[in-house]
Amino acid sequence: MSFLDCMSCGFGAVILFFMIINSQVVHESETPPEKAQAETVKLEFEILEQRKNLVLARNTMDRLEDEKVRAEDQIAQIIALIEKLKKELEQYDEVTLAKIERVEKLQSDIKSLEEEKKRLLAMEQEREEAGSRVRSFVGNGDRQYLTGLKVGGQRILILVDSSASMLDRKIVNILRRRNLPDANKLRSLKWRQAVASVDWLSAQFPPDSRFQIYTFNKEARPVLKGSENIWLEVGDGKQVDEAIRLLRRTVPQDGTNMKAAYEVITSLNPPPDNVILLADGLPTMDSPQAARGMVTGAERLRYHYGAIETLPPGVPINILLYPMEGDYSAAIAYWLLAYQTGGSFMSVSKDWP
Repeated sequence: MSFLDCMSCGFGAVILFFMIINSQVVHESETPPEKAQAETVKLEFEILEQRKNLVLARNTMDRLEDEKVRAEDQIAQIIALIEKLKKELEQYDEVTLAKIERVEKLQSDIKSLEEEKKRLLAMEQEREEAGSRVRSFVGNGDRQYLTGLKVGGQRILILVDSSASMLDRKIVNILRRRNLPDANKLRSLKWRQAVASVDWLSAQFPPDSRFQIYTFNKEARPVLKGSENIWLEVGDGKQVDEAIRLLRRTVPQDGTNMKAAYEVITSLNPPPDNVILLADGLPTMDSPQAARGMVTGAERLRYHYGAIETLPPGVPINILLYPMEGDYSAAIAYWLLAYQTGGSFMSVSKDWP
């Protein structure tokens, strides 16, 4: 085949192809234009709806993006606020701890100052008391621990049991010692302790007060003879010294008539405003002429209650009890007496004063 033949065949093929396409176009152009227009409108409407949806989606995305940004800003603010609060809390904790430590230190300082104040007041009171005492009492160590015992007053009466039972704490030794010479009786430890107690009590008398010291066994009598029913002046302490000197020479003997001791309170005019009773047990008689012999515990209680009926009202009875073997009711009976009269009751230890 020649080149011209090839070119002719190719040109014919192109012409045939265009004829076919033209035929198809003519066929399609024969379609009614209304139908094509409707489809176009439909397509345009769908495109418009999709564009609308696209705009809504974009708006939604923008709104969500804005909310996300705002949320992130709020989260950042909250985190910053939390950090700020943490720092403030740490500072507050430090300040609070410092305040607590300061308060505790102040409380400790206040406590120390109060203790120092009490100590200084006690020292000042001791100096004042030492300066106001007309007598001094020197014992074995610091024995002034009768807390609650009222020693002061304007008229002070001391009643000292000088019966034979004051010779010892045990009944057997009492029976043995009461038959010894008077010098041996005066050296009895129990009696010497009672005298030392009166010595200590007299050292606490206020200088401007008045006093009286009575001993009692089957009868009651003043230590200073001739001073019956008379109040003695403490003053410079000379009469007190003389009363203590004579009390040391008083020999314990006979029974215990507590009624006679209480009658002293009513015989003094004006009456005492403070009574200190030194005894070792319940009474063994109720009159100087009581029959000798064994006295039961019930009888001693009866003598005791009979004796306290003679007590005038309003006079406190402070009791120092020197316990004796076998007299088990004495402690409770004398405690009740002290309680009922507004006084105090103490059982004296062996090493006081």
